[in-house]
Amino acid sequence: MKIILKYCIIFCCLFSISPLFAQVLIINPENSASQLSRNKIRSIFAMRLNQWPDGSPIKVFVLEDATMQHISFCKQLLGMFPYQLRRIWDRQVFSGTGVEPTTLKNHQEMLDKVSQDKGAIGYVHSAEVIPSVKILEISL
Repeated sequence: MKIILKYCIIFCCLFSISPLFAQVLIINPENSASQLSRNKIRSIFAMRLNQWPDGSPIKVFVLEDATMQHISFCKQLLGMFPYQLRRIWDRQVFSGTGVEPTTLKNHQEMLDKVSQDKGAIGYVHSAEVIPSVKILEISL
């Protein structure tokens, strides 16, 4: 009985840690954007909007579909499930009308790529933000 209780406590702790850190959108500090609407963010990650307000190209980076961070990002910031986003990408790729975003392995790779490309956008937990990236605010 003690072993079961012990594992239940560990399980609860593991799955309650990730919501403590909210997902934030990150962009390169050289990017002039500071705030975008939720609809524009959805359009960017759906690969329908491919230019920043200043006309420069957008480079979208995401984590692998099965990662908890990607699932959390889709639900919290985009208001959709990861499979819905994947369907949008697949439809565009298979019809020849678009491409899917660049998929990265982990948050460190995300931070590296976004800090190196002026047009880049990605996401990380708020606790993972470093000075070489800028947080993009979401407006209503």
